[in-house]
Amino acid sequence: MSDGFRFEVRHRDARTAARLGTLTTPHGSIETPAFMPVGTQGTVKGLLPAQVRDAGFGLILGNTYHLALRPGPDVVARHGGLHRFMDWDGSILTDSGGFQVYSLAALRKVGEGGATFRSHLDGSLHEFTPENVIATQEALGSDIAMVLDVCPPSTSGRDELEHALDLTTRWAQRAVAARKRGDQAVFGIVQGGLDLDLRRQHAAAIRALPFEGIAIGGLSVGEPPDKMYPVAAATAAVLPEDRPRYLMGVGMPPDLPRCVMGGIDMFDCVFPTRAGRNGLLLTRRGRLVIKNAQYRDDLSPPDPECGCPVCTRYTRAYLRHLFVAKEILAAVLNTMHNLHFYGELMRRVRAAIVDGTLPELAAELEAAYPRDEAEGDSAGREG
Repeated sequence: MSDGFRFEVRHRDARTAARLGTLTTPHGSIETPAFMPVGTQGTVKGLLPAQVRDAGFGLILGNTYHLALRPGPDVVARHGGLHRFMDWDGSILTDSGGFQVYSLAALRKVGEGGATFRSHLDGSLHEFTPENVIATQEALGSDIAMVLDVCPPSTSGRDELEHALDLTTRWAQRAVAARKRGDQAVFGIVQGGLDLDLRRQHAAAIRALPFEGIAIGGLSVGEPPDKMYPVAAATAAVLPEDRPRYLMGVGMPPDLPRCVMGGIDMFDCVFPTRAGRNGLLLTRRGRLVIKNAQYRDDLSPPDPECGCPVCTRYTRAYLRHLFVAKEILAAVLNTMHNLHFYGELMRRVRAAIVDGTLPELAAELEAAYPRDEAEGDSAGREG
């Protein structure tokens, strides 16, 4: 176990597999279940670190793939690490970059040694190995590092899935051997597509390794929620009780309470920040597309039930004006509101675990955010 890293389960829901906990890192304690805003390139797009903190977050995500290519781990290390580089005093989890390498498709080649790929920036050739991905994250100085994994499509055939699992397990073993920092936790990753037997098999292999936490990868990559939820819950059920469980790339508002009911403790997703930049505001009553003409003269706040700095100061008419005029402030304010919405949503989720009302909260969000209006795949790391 790394120095300064602890996870404690403080309460369990009697109706579901949900649990309330505290995750402690060298940069503070975070109440779980927790959502991580995505700060891919050392920034949560559009907001100052203090504004992210004010929205209710003490843990954010950075991405090894992007930071390794630009500016490079050596530059970040010379600043004293990613916390100092971006002036963030909270905790940071860095993704290994495996998802980005997987998404490059024709630009990458995966073998026993690692993944060779061409940069999306300039076409230069690079290699990620289990060892150098750990070394890069140690140079970045994140509180939690992820191992390099193979992320096959959830619709892959069994042979392809089994090969990915075997390779991911061997890479995980090499990552454990490569660790040098005693103050950085490392999480393993369970893959297996939608095959429950393979998920359980791979979970057994990964949980046997000395990881401080375990992530569930390869979901929210195009499959519908009714396929994702049972796989996530079945996988969580066979993971260690005393370690945090992280569902990568999830999710949309209804996904969070549903997956918490299945035993998940941590989430990340680009949806709230990306939606804000695209003029989509999230409210207790559902989606609000601020560019719509109906808001031209609307003097009401974006969400009358929200107490965030945007809703207490600005009107829908003003936010629509900014967005239509292509003002930078539109993206800033919309993102700020959406992150406050997610911060408040996670507070409601944690309160519902204590009150025993989590299924009712999940039903409320599913009614407010019907899937046929979904804005596409919720996975990703582009912030």
